Amino acid sequence: MNLLVTIPMDPQQRQTLSAIAPEAEVVYTAAEAVTPDQVSQAEIILGNLPIPLLQYAKRLKWLQLNYAGSDNYAAPGVLPEGVILTNASGCYGLAISECMLAGILQLIKRLDQYQRNQAQHIWRNEGAVSSIEGSTTLVVGFGDIGSSFAQRMHALGSTVIGIRRNVTDKPDYVSALYQMDALDRLLPLADFVSLSLPNSPQTQKIMGTKQFAEMKDSAILVNVGRGSAVDTDALVSALNGGQIGGAVIDVVDQEPLPAEHPLWDAPHLVLTPHVTGNYNLPETLRRIVNLSLRNLAAYLNGQPMESVVDFKTGYRKL
Repeated sequence: MNLLVTIPMDPQQRQTLSAIAPEAEVVYTAAEAVTPDQVSQAEIILGNLPIPLLQYAKRLKWLQLNYAGSDNYAAPGVLPEGVILTNASGCYGLAISECMLAGILQLIKRLDQYQRNQAQHIWRNEGAVSSIEGSTTLVVGFGDIGSSFAQRMHALGSTVIGIRRNVTDKPDYVSALYQMDALDRLLPLADFVSLSLPNSPQTQKIMGTKQFAEMKDSAILVNVGRGSAVDTDALVSALNGGQIGGAVIDVVDQEPLPAEHPLWDAPHLVLTPHVTGNYNLPETLRRIVNLSLRNLAAYLNGQPMESVVDFKTGYRKL
C-alpha cells in the first residue's frame, strides 16, 4: 500500500503512523512539492493537493483533507469514482472561534480606533462602547466552528440563535435553532451575525443589499467560512453608509483581495487574509494529524471513519 502524506508530521507522529500501517510505503512531502508520479502511485493521501494533480490519482481509494472545506474536491469528476473523501471538520473550531471573538471585541470596544490613535500619538477618549453581555448572536452555520463560537458568545452572556442545514436536538447554549429560510426574519434581532458556511449553491451571496438593510445599524457581521457567502460590493456599501455597525472578515469572494479594492478602506472593519485557520495555532495541526491517524486506523480495520464527506452536498455526513 502506497501512502502519500502532505500534512506536516513530527517524528513522533510519523512513528505512530508507521505503527498503524507497518506495511505501508509512506512518502512525506509538502503539498506544493508533490509530483504527478507520487500521486499516481498513492492509494491513500493524507492532506490537500492542488486539484489539477488529482487527474493522476488512478489508484486512489481514500483522500483525507487537512481543511474543513471540501466543496472543490467533492465536485463531479475531481476524484475517481468510489474514492472515500474525509475532511478536517472538527479541528478548526478553537482557532477560528477565538479569532471571531477577538475581532468582535476589537470593534465593540473601539480598539481599532485606539490603535489608529496610537499610531498618530493621539490621547483621546473615543466614547461609548458596547458589550457582548445582553446581546443576541445569530450563528449561521452550526458545524464545529459555528458551535464553538456559539459556546463562547453564550458564556459571555449573549443569547444565541442558530441556523443550520438540518435542525437537530438543540444544545443548551442555544436558545433556538432554525433552517436557512428563517435568515431574513432573524437578522433584525441580532447584534452579531456570524457566517461559517462551506461554499455551495445554497450559500452563494446569502448576505447582500437586502440582508444588510434588515440588520441593525449597530450590528456586526463576522464571516470566516467562504467569501462567496457575502456580496462584497454590498458589504462595502453597508459599511460606508452606516447600515451596519461593522464587520469582521477573514474571507472574501476574490482572494487575495486586490490592493485597489474599496473594502480595504471601509470603516469599522477588521480584515484578515484568510488566516484564522491554517496552522497558525499549533493545536489546530495537532488535531488534524490526530484525526488523520484515527481515520487511518479505522480505514485499515474496516471501521467507521470520522468526517466523511457526502459528495452530493459537499458537507460532512451527519
